[in-house]
Amino acid sequence: MRIGGGIIGLIAGIFGFIAAIATLFIGGVTAAFEAPDGGLFIALGWGGVLFSSLIIIFSSVAIGLKKRWPGIAMALSSLFGAVFGGPFVAILMVLSLIGGVLVFFGAPKRVSSDVASDLESPQSTPANEL
Repeated sequence: MRIGGGIIGLIAGIFGFIAAIATLFIGGVTAAFEAPDGGLFIALGWGGVLFSSLIIIFSSVAIGLKKRWPGIAMALSSLFGAVFGGPFVAILMVLSLIGGVLVFFGAPKRVSSDVASDLESPQSTPANEL
């Protein structure tokens, strides 16, 4: 589940980046025609670029590491990206949020130090005692 969530997040981040570029384009066109919300779309586009880039980075880290923190970082970045990224990016951040949850719950749980030391150096019995 961890690798699948990372791949889902990576795909959502790439498409979110494309959607952020589209938002920047729309903002540039509306600013060129002096529409009242041109600057808002430009700001939302840059927010989408930032948070989509963070999703791509954290998804790549989640594929390589067996930790839970990339899932949390993906989920937080997707929530902030949905708010500050504009309408096109917000749709794809839902997919990234699902990927972050999969990474979080797919990471292996911590093993206590006593159990880990028993697993690392098991007591072996000599063949003549069997």
